[in-house]
Amino acid sequence: MSESILIVEDDPAIAKGLSHNLRFEGFSVYSAADGERGLELALEKKPDLVLLDLMLPKQNGLEVLRELRRLGSDVPVIVLTAKGEEHDKVRGLELGADDYVTKPFSLKELLARVHAVLRRKRKFEKAVECVCFGDSCVDFLSHSATFRGRPVELTAKELELLRLFFSREGQALSRQEILNRVWGFDYFGTDRTVDNFITRLRQKFERDPEQPQHFLTVRGVGYRFESGEKMTKP
Repeated sequence: MSESILIVEDDPAIAKGLSHNLRFEGFSVYSAADGERGLELALEKKPDLVLLDLMLPKQNGLEVLRELRRLGSDVPVIVLTAKGEEHDKVRGLELGADDYVTKPFSLKELLARVHAVLRRKRKFEKAVECVCFGDSCVDFLSHSATFRGRPVELTAKELELLRLFFSREGQALSRQEILNRVWGFDYFGTDRTVDNFITRLRQKFERDPEQPQHFLTVRGVGYRFESGEKMTKP
């Protein structure tokens, strides 16, 4: 069964061109010309990826993305932004977008980003049950973990945070995005909430918590996870 992509774009020419080329690539394609219909299709069809324009009638792209995440959807989203919409691009990433492409974009670039996001999704889905990195292993089925062969106690939120990091290895995640993905959009926490949880993960899984090798600080942004080697199932 082919993977499906939802295009939410109000420019008929862009939507038609994207639909044609994505179908040529082997994807099933759904289309919506406004934000309200886009949100409906995203929840109804459960596509593997959403291409979401930010400037939409009825409900703009940021509102659609916010509502998707509020309702618990973790569908990968690539936002399409017009040149000069720097603030909206950053806001989209904070709300949980996986990537962005600035208009006018080349088809080659967009397809490369589509395939990259879907590869990460497939990799995470295959490796999500039990993941090993460095001296550690995390088993999501049994809600257990080890560090250097010794058991590590984890809370439910720590497991959710690890799941997010594993799914986005190598990517810088803002504190706000982490809060949205792990605690939910309606949670009124602060950056300090995330900082405290990162400190706890470092204490549990880093050889030297003061000089972390896996849970890295990205100045001015947030945090990035690096396995240091290819993550594997035990």
